[in-house]
Amino acid sequence: MARWSPVHCLLTLVALATSACVWTPPEEPEAPPQEKAPAPPEPTACMTAPIVTNGSRDRMRVALTFDACSTRHNEYDERVIRTLLETGTPATLFIGGGWALANPGRLEELAQYPDFEFGNHTFSHPHMPEVKDDQKVVEELQRTQQVVYDLTGRIPKYFRPPFGEVDRRVAWLASQASLVTLNYDLPSGDPDTTIPAKRLTDWVVRKASPGGIVVLHMNHKRFATAAALPDIIKGLRKRGFELVTVGTLLEDHTWPTCKPSEEPELPPAVAEVIP
Repeated sequence: MARWSPVHCLLTLVALATSACVWTPPEEPEAPPQEKAPAPPEPTACMTAPIVTNGSRDRMRVALTFDACSTRHNEYDERVIRTLLETGTPATLFIGGGWALANPGRLEELAQYPDFEFGNHTFSHPHMPEVKDDQKVVEELQRTQQVVYDLTGRIPKYFRPPFGEVDRRVAWLASQASLVTLNYDLPSGDPDTTIPAKRLTDWVVRKASPGGIVVLHMNHKRFATAAALPDIIKGLRKRGFELVTVGTLLEDHTWPTCKPSEEPELPPAVAEVIP
């Protein structure tokens, strides 16, 4: 039997000690593949769009708006505009496309004043909810957009429905033409030619509320609008209101992208009877 030398014994002990000190980590099981998070659902389309009647009720602001309706005569009451300029009153003018074509020089002149903002009042002034062809609704708006842009270089942002008549379908179609439907919360009643200027003034000044939008007209000299307007402006300012354009009135407003479809249909806004 072979005898081990002291050197062999020493090497053997070192090898055994070394192998005892080396630690090999155990093999970990493979992690199961992680599932990807589900993609967020696509937004649901809905045929609704805002119908604006007022601005913030927390600010003492009122917007005076004036419709230039397309009619057989397409009149223009320059006294209304003169009063706005003389009193430094900003206003939003809702222009009918037919009215604009009949008064191109007037519209070009109005565009020179930065305190005037232009809105869209359709081309031929129809009862919009009764226009059942969607394409014709859009054409009423787009034709007016084109006319106003051609004459002034401005693109209206707001649509005022004739007679205050609008439903969800019309408002949705207006939104497809990049227009926000803008009605009002205070009909002045100025188309009623039996109302004298003082009653018109008292009504508007008394009924105006913070964030209010007042509708008046600039297309008929038989209306009491021009006679009442100086005292309306004075009375509103005396009550502490700042008179602004619609754009300024709504500058801090955010629009809902979709409203619940089960909401009840709102009735058309019509002029109240002035007592």
